[in-house]
Amino acid sequence: MAISKARKDELVAQYKELIDKSDGIFLAEYTGMSVKDMESLRIKIREAEGGFYVTKNTLLKIALAESDRPIPDDLLVGQIATGFALGEAPTLAKAMVDFAKTSENLTLKGGLMVNSTLTAKQIEALADLPSLDQLRGQIIGLISAPAQGIVSALTNGVRQVINVVDAYAKSEEGETTAEAA
Repeated sequence: MAISKARKDELVAQYKELIDKSDGIFLAEYTGMSVKDMESLRIKIREAEGGFYVTKNTLLKIALAESDRPIPDDLLVGQIATGFALGEAPTLAKAMVDFAKTSENLTLKGGLMVNSTLTAKQIEALADLPSLDQLRGQIIGLISAPAQGIVSALTNGVRQVINVVDAYAKSEEGETTAEAA
């Protein structure tokens, strides 16, 4: 069934808005995917702060052109669904790659980041990157490790001085007791 010109314009506007908000766009072929699997994938993608839409190839091409993005003609063939990274691109890539590994009906074809076209292998490599929160944690760990070393060294030094003073005080106390006896 053909869709009206107004509906096409509406879809192009929706695609364009999603493209403009996205850090990354990942294309996948979903041939033979059940509605239950599609909904399960959409839930995982929402958790990854993304959106997943079955897109019309010709309308997506128009939206990409209007957004000044490269148009991957070789990727826009067949039944295509598009993942839009509205949050962090690696998080969405991981959600899609993990789902594709467990589902034989979802095949990553490629994608776009900024103005670069990505292959399926590059999306898999992107999925292996740590999230921004993980990177922040690693950086904080690297920064705090030397500080913890300094605190430990100072604490050990103070502890040794206290032990020496304590031992000296006890020996003085022992000598005073021996002299008294």
